[in-house]
Amino acid sequence: MKKACVIEVFGHVQGVGFRYYTVQKATELSIAGFVKNKPNGSVYIEAEGEEWQLKEFVDWCKLGPQWARVQDINYYDIPLMGFKDFITK
Repeated sequence: MKKACVIEVFGHVQGVGFRYYTVQKATELSIAGFVKNKPNGSVYIEAEGEEWQLKEFVDWCKLGPQWARVQDINYYDIPLMGFKDFITK
């Protein structure tokens, strides 16, 4: 069953390739949506996929790429938006 969620990642997550590696991981898991940096230093993600794919993706976001230092993560369900691929905004 397809689901969609917002993921907000906090910590040292900008300037460390977080968006680049997020696109790679989302593509690997066949997740659609987007990732972007926020002015407050966090990373904002909207993702759609099968429930198991999103769970694995959220688990990855809790760690991020090796140079990131994730301190906190928020995620919550949203309505499906019909994304076709995963991009950086």
